Amino acid sequence: MIVVFGSINLDIFFRCGRLPASGETLLCESAETAPGGKGANQALAAARDGARVVMAGAVGQDLFADQALALLATEAVDLRAVRRTGSLTGCATIAIAENGENAIIVGSGANLEAAASSVPDAVLEPGNWLLLQMEIPYRENWALLERARQRGTRIMLNLAPFGPVPRGLLEKVDLLVLNEVEADQLAASEDGKGTSSSMADLAAKCGGTVIMTLGADGLSIFQPNGEELGVPAFEIQPVDTTGAGDCFCGVLAAGLDRGLPLTHAAKRASAAAAIACTRAGAQTSLPTSLEIDAQLSHLETRPLRG
Repeated sequence: MIVVFGSINLDIFFRCGRLPASGETLLCESAETAPGGKGANQALAAARDGARVVMAGAVGQDLFADQALALLATEAVDLRAVRRTGSLTGCATIAIAENGENAIIVGSGANLEAAASSVPDAVLEPGNWLLLQMEIPYRENWALLERARQRGTRIMLNLAPFGPVPRGLLEKVDLLVLNEVEADQLAASEDGKGTSSSMADLAAKCGGTVIMTLGADGLSIFQPNGEELGVPAFEIQPVDTTGAGDCFCGVLAAGLDRGLPLTHAAKRASAAAAIACTRAGAQTSLPTSLEIDAQLSHLETRPLRG
């Protein structure tokens, strides 16, 4: 089982020829809404790849709340640990350019009231995975991380968006996932000698595995024993990169939860993220297990970039 503790949003998308410059107003033909939030995105990605998932977080009691939870409910994600608060449901505005690049502003709303206490001990069992991100209050993340570690739950932290993590807590994370920008920020906070060497040092010092995603260049895996592995990216023509990182994390967790070796789970997650980049939206772009299987089989016969 995977327990995801994180943000739940309703996303509002604006599709533009290009992203606006500072101070510039761009007119778009229309806007559309879809469920989002890093936590909810990752929970849905894992569920679509066949995992049993419990979603924990908070929404408001407004019209956005049911929309934000709709796809999770459709995929039978367990919503027992989602709190209803008096705040507005979290909301993100996302501008998407023709080349797939995006710019995002998030109004946290009810996500600021996500509480570790909403997660029952019954789902924090040895062998389960706890999947965390950084769009809810850090103190609640760390409180749940400590509880999960004490109960033998495996822990994956997606350090997105970047925020400071006490070294003592990093040492309790089994798997840290971050992109190049977040790795640079973490390296700076750790006084590293450069992103790659810093992530290798971090894995060795903290005793956990670090995965650094590299976009079109694939990803690097840094093991605590000093071993470094690379997984190349699949060559695609991106339509919308929104939610691709969340797709990767959710499918990675799903693969590990069912016992796949790390490199196999990472390759599967990379394939899923590649599919997501060829579709519009965040949750609406997430592939099913069968789609990932088919795409993996197809892409393995084509040249890989990386």
